[in-house]
Amino acid sequence: MNSQDMGQRPTSPRIHPVADPDADVSKILDQTISLDGEPLNIFFTMAHHPWLLKKFLSLGGQLLNRGTVPDREREIVILRVGWNCQAEYEFGQHISIGLEAGLTQEEVSGITGVPHDWSDEDAMLIKMADELCADHCVSDPTYAALAQRWDDIALIELVTCVGYYQMVSGFLNTFGVALDDGVPGFPRS
Repeated sequence: MNSQDMGQRPTSPRIHPVADPDADVSKILDQTISLDGEPLNIFFTMAHHPWLLKKFLSLGGQLLNRGTVPDREREIVILRVGWNCQAEYEFGQHISIGLEAGLTQEEVSGITGVPHDWSDEDAMLIKMADELCADHCVSDPTYAALAQRWDDIALIELVTCVGYYQMVSGFLNTFGVALDDGVPGFPRS
């Protein structure tokens, strides 16, 4: 999928981030990932719905911090979903996370379709993300290849990760959440 296949994205926020959160919302925001001590724009935007923000953080935290899938492989999946959904915010946030998890800059570029010599195992993760983003189902051949490496728990986690980050991408794209200061967007060729 490429950007020509996507609809126009908002160029400014449709819902502005909460500027002055009350004490209850501040307590939730204190539990979020921050950049230079400040919660990210996605969390300030979602803070308009505190209950949903709290639940959103719970599942996201589980996938990012307590999952069974190794960080590097999880980041391949998340970055590919961000790319497939053309969610520049999501992709940009996960470039540094992916690099910290062991991805190379060449692999990050490869996730965008720049030719890269992926291992068969990594290529299957990309294929899984592509199939779920395109058809909301992993094909039998891709599933069989994944099941050779991953147990049932990891397979459930991988598919859930794709779905979660498709939802995140839809949120970011729809509401025009602005990139946080210092966070890269898509690689420019």
